[in-house]
Amino acid sequence: MEKQKAHIDKNNTVIKIRGVEKSFADYDVLRGIDLDLYQGENLVVLGRSGTGKSVLIKLISGLLSTDAGTIEVLGNDVTTISQRALEDLRIRIGFSFQNSALYDSMTVRKNLEFPLVRNRKGITRAEINKDVESVLDAVGLSQTINQMPAELSGGQRKRIGIARTLILNPEIMLYDEPTAGLDPITCIEINELINEVQQRYHTSSIIITHDLTCAKMTGDRIAMLLDGQFQRVGTFDEVFATTDERVKPFFDYNFIQ
Repeated sequence: MEKQKAHIDKNNTVIKIRGVEKSFADYDVLRGIDLDLYQGENLVVLGRSGTGKSVLIKLISGLLSTDAGTIEVLGNDVTTISQRALEDLRIRIGFSFQNSALYDSMTVRKNLEFPLVRNRKGITRAEINKDVESVLDAVGLSQTINQMPAELSGGQRKRIGIARTLILNPEIMLYDEPTAGLDPITCIEINELINEVQQRYHTSSIIITHDLTCAKMTGDRIAMLLDGQFQRVGTFDEVFATTDERVKPFFDYNFIQ
């Protein structure tokens, strides 16, 4: 399915990254990166395993501290704000983890209710039921409401993980390897869901992946992370219109092998 054109407001930067550096021991993972995420945009951060893509998400959410540089999220500098302010900010950010991060001892309903009860004091049972049913409908899995995570397929667990994130109506979505470990057909379904979330919830998203099909299907813009820096940023075709030997094998492996 061809991606619908998104309404992207380039005058509204929801994430602004400037001069960010991060090292672990003697390994420089990020070497002074700059990046903007605009309102309504799906931005794909593309790169090989171990290049710092997931580190970037942890820096944006304040789970890791930068060594240098600044990261502004919805007008807040996560490198300097208080822990309380950071916790409040995280409610406005949705995280779709690689392993879906569902509680195995809870039904789908209870998994979805958990963030609501935890973060919205005084919410009524009727409101909870309405929100749970709404997000399950959005991800196309209303029939799973009373099932346990162990009874779901990998693709279904991914969808429920996204639903649990959406239930708090986040302004920003952060997807960490959303198609990892899934079969090709399910990958396409997850990619289409990411686009549907963008259209239905008007989210701004960063999608971390090394899957070029995911990048091509979901990304309004692609940022390729190479050697600790964003070497190429643009549309999918712009990023891969190069003879750079670090980029070409990446494309060939995904689309030719």
